[in-house]
Amino acid sequence: MLQKQKSEFTKQLILDESFKLFYKDGFKTTSVDKIMVKTQLTKGAFYHHYKNKKELGLAVIKLKIQKRVYEGMISPLYNPGNAIDILKQTFLDRIKSFPLDEKQSGCPMNNFINEVGDSEKIYQIALKNIVEEWKSALIHLIERGKKENSILQSISSEATAIYLISAFEGIRGIRKLYDNDYILDQYTFGLSAYINQIKV
Repeated sequence: MLQKQKSEFTKQLILDESFKLFYKDGFKTTSVDKIMVKTQLTKGAFYHHYKNKKELGLAVIKLKIQKRVYEGMISPLYNPGNAIDILKQTFLDRIKSFPLDEKQSGCPMNNFINEVGDSEKIYQIALKNIVEEWKSALIHLIERGKKENSILQSISSEATAIYLISAFEGIRGIRKLYDNDYILDQYTFGLSAYINQIKV
């Protein structure tokens, strides 16, 4: 049992440190050797748990990035309450809550999409699944808001969901170019105005 726990700890350590390195330095430039230096593990330990860096990258997307997006951006959409308030809390309050290093480094999912989303089908599918789950949760919330008469019936739920996701992910990427939050403040001002336009 102790050996199994040690093995799981090692696997989790590789996953956690790889996520940090991929986020900070990029997936393509992070080698297995670099991961081993960071974890202070042997290559044997790495290859015991992962066949190669490609398999590790997929694990990072599915176990780290997907969890992060689900907890921060998807799960809150199913909370009880006014749909408009939930949209504001999820998209406006969340963007303000990021620490400085995350503002400077951007969104881990967006970084992965930009770096490998168009080159590796397996990553493309895994990342697309996260976006599709996020989109479905938003459509569900918007439809609920229509039924509860807090969101205009005339808007397209799918188009609104895609717009909200795209705007959020876009500003996370653009913020990396700036050394202050002015552009974020303008984003929140514009998004707040948009959300107010779709409410009844």
